[in-house]
Formats: sequence, structure tokens, C-alpha cells
Amino acid sequence: MMNTIDLENSDVTELNQKLHDVNGTKDKSEWQILNPKGRHNVAVGIDAPLKVKIDGHVGYYCAGMNKHANVTVKGNVGPGVAENMMSGIVHVTGSASQYAGATAHGGLLIIDGDASSRCGISMKGVDILVKGSVGHMSAFMAQSGRLVICGDAGDALGDSLYEAHIYVRGKIASLGADCIEKPIKSKHQKELGKLLKDAGVNDIDVSEFRRYGSARKLYNFDVDNVDVY
Repeated sequence: MMNTIDLENSDVTELNQKLHDVNGTKDKSEWQILNPKGRHNVAVGIDAPLKVKIDGHVGYYCAGMNKHANVTVKGNVGPGVAENMMSGIVHVTGSASQYAGATAHGGLLIIDGDASSRCGISMKGVDILVKGSVGHMSAFMAQSGRLVICGDAGDALGDSLYEAHIYVRGKIASLGADCIEKPIKSKHQKELGKLLKDAGVNDIDVSEFRRYGSARKLYNFDVDNVDVY
């Protein structure tokens, strides 16, 4: 049975409490959220395999701290979508504002449109696939996980990167400190192909992407690299 919450008649705190009531369970119920109208903190802190569809645009931190749930936003999202996500899937059918997927530890974030600056900042194991382009400083201090960009990337991509993998199909304005292009081996083609498939991208070949990663020169302080710290 579909559970429907209309935010014209209910507030976000009440909505989130209803979603949290099943936290820690294997509840797979479906939820539809109507009239979000840019409200913040919609569907945050879920810890159950719920299926949540949000019909409209949302503000800050939608689906933050998500665990296990499948959250779809039929619209655009504000800053911090899927921030600190642990697992599950968050799918944005529109575009995302700043720091999408920030500090996220796991799961899959799919953005059908573009993402603004700092997409994947300090990501710690999440997979992020952006079908459009991303803004400057994306994957800044990214520690692990994969960022796939089907469009272009802004300045300072991968600045101060650790061990995350970045795949870019389009043009890059500039690479950040310690980020370099690396060869795509068969294992990378395999992981990229799976990510594209999981995100429903079936019309792009893995051969169209380039891979970027850490040059590993900033792991320990070296006076010769002081100009890039």
C-alpha cells in the first residue's frame, strides 16, 4: 500500500518522524511525498529499505544520512543532497546544487541533470553518477568511492584527492592539486560499466571516458610541494 504525505497539510518534522518509526526494520513500504515546494531536510535519516518518491523540488540536505532506502526526487535539489549517505540509492531526476553527496560513505547517488560546485566533496565510499556536468572543486579531498561525470567538469577537479576514482567523459577546465590522469585498465572499465548500468545509462560506452586519480604526492609533507599545499 502506498503511504502518501502532502506537505501542504503536514510539516517536514512530522513526515520524517513517520519515516523514522520503522528505522532498524526491514520495512519495504512505499511512500509518496507531495508538494515539497523547496522545503529543507525532506526524508533525512531513513534507516530501512523504504521506497520514497518526492514529487517536486526540495531544498537543503534531502535524503541526508540515508541508509538502505531508495529515494527518488522528481525535480531539482538544493545543497547537500544525500550528505553523509551510508547505503541505498538516491536518484535526482533534475539538477543538484552544491556539495551533492558530501562525506557520503556508501550507496549510489544518481543525478540526471547537472551538479554544482564541490560535488562529492570528501566522499568516503559513495558512488556518484552525474549524467550532466559538475562545477568547480568537485571531488575535493575525496577519500574513496567513484565519481562518474558524463558531461564536463569545472576547475580544480579532484583537488587534494586521496584514493577515489574519477571518470569524466567531457572536458575538464582544470585539475586540482595532486590529481592526474591515469590509464583505464580492464578492471576500471568493468567497474565503470557496472556503474553506468546501475544508473540506467545504456547509450554511452566506457571507451568515451578518461580516468583521474591521486598522484600521491601530498600524503606526507614535502617541502618541494609546499606551493600546492
